[in-house]
Amino acid sequence: MNRKSMNMDSEAVAASQTAQVLGPAGSLGDILERVVIIPTTTSPGSVTIINGTGGTSTVIFNGGATSLTELKPFVVELGALCIAAGGWQITTGANVACFCVGRFR
Repeated sequence: MNRKSMNMDSEAVAASQTAQVLGPAGSLGDILERVVIIPTTTSPGSVTIINGTGGTSTVIFNGGATSLTELKPFVVELGALCIAAGGWQITTGANVACFCVGRFR
């Protein structure tokens, strides 16, 4: 294990979750390093990250009909800093779960 990956937090997010806060409370300054997207069908829903409570939302995976050709997890590298109170939040559509890695306070 390299030094960069030490002291990281992780959190699983089930399918069909709305604005799940990452970490125990979510805080300004939290870091979202990567999101492992885990589809259960080749037509899964989308995955959206939200920067803080009421903050900017960004779709990191659109999903949709036949959006994938195979069922295997894939990684979206972010290395993003939360610049709003409330920490990182993630919304998952139907048939898609995530595993998030970063520093969540």
